[in-house]
Amino acid sequence: MEFDFSPEQLALRDLARDLFEKESPPSRLRELWEGAERDSGVWDAMASVGLTGLTIPEEHGGMGGDDVDLALVLEEAGRAALPEPLLETVAVAAATIAESGTDEQRASWLPMIAAGEARASFLPTGAPFAVDAGDADLLIAQEPGGALHLLRSGAFSATVVESEDRSRRLHAVAWEPAAGTHLPGDGRRAEARAAVGAAGMLNGISMRLLDMTLAHVKARHQFGRPVGSFQAVKHRLADAHAFVESARAATWYAAYAVARSSPDAHVAAAVAKSYASDAAATVNRTALQAHGGIGFTWEHDLHLWLKRGKALEQAYGSAREHRRTIADALFSDE
Repeated sequence: MEFDFSPEQLALRDLARDLFEKESPPSRLRELWEGAERDSGVWDAMASVGLTGLTIPEEHGGMGGDDVDLALVLEEAGRAALPEPLLETVAVAAATIAESGTDEQRASWLPMIAAGEARASFLPTGAPFAVDAGDADLLIAQEPGGALHLLRSGAFSATVVESEDRSRRLHAVAWEPAAGTHLPGDGRRAEARAAVGAAGMLNGISMRLLDMTLAHVKARHQFGRPVGSFQAVKHRLADAHAFVESARAATWYAAYAVARSSPDAHVAAAVAKSYASDAAATVNRTALQAHGGIGFTWEHDLHLWLKRGKALEQAYGSAREHRRTIADALFSDE
């Protein structure tokens, strides 16, 4: 299968990269690590160029895009270690409501999300915490049986918990299903969207780590030569690069499968997330080792991406959990 992105999708990627680099540089991440309150500036900027409405139909104020249109934007969010709930709001909540919500749910929430006036969080079955639930205007929560519920702020409680990545805020959530909270549709598709979105962000993180590492090994000299000229370093970086490119291809196909409701969409999402998690873990180790002692320091920005990568490796299903899904699909007839 030959696959490539359209010029419009590539232009959207470039727009997202420029916006994230300008509005959310590493200095902002460090401020959030130190406990600074998040302002709405970045989210408002995203809304002003249509990113918050990317998966929302035009009749509700969005751009009418799908999971494929969002794929490269999520990579750029990972590349910037974006601390905003883009995945939960645009990839999961907006797409799920647009696809399967009631007319009332669509009319109530989609215009607000597209305008940047509402943010969402997602709590899949079995997840201990939800991202940014304390600041969320709505929560998509999943029952053990798979059914989805849409809850407004105030219909659930969120308690902040400490995490290793303090710019990605986690909350323990308490909620109960009630009359009128049911969100029609297949909960597995919401799970798949979350997994594919996390895979895309992991790929962006891996790409950023590789870029930082390449710059370091070219500038760092040992025995009168750049560290990057040594064969052992070149081989490890080449292997890591190949791993990430394979993960990107798997993630792009998974986004396509979800957007087209392909029969293999759930398995494709599991392949993408397991592969992206493993690739990110490999790049994480390679980047840290290639940077040497400086990679362990607070002063270097490397740790911002190392920790975000470790957080997303486990988010919305670990590699092991998704490989179990793949195995179940392969051997379901036996």
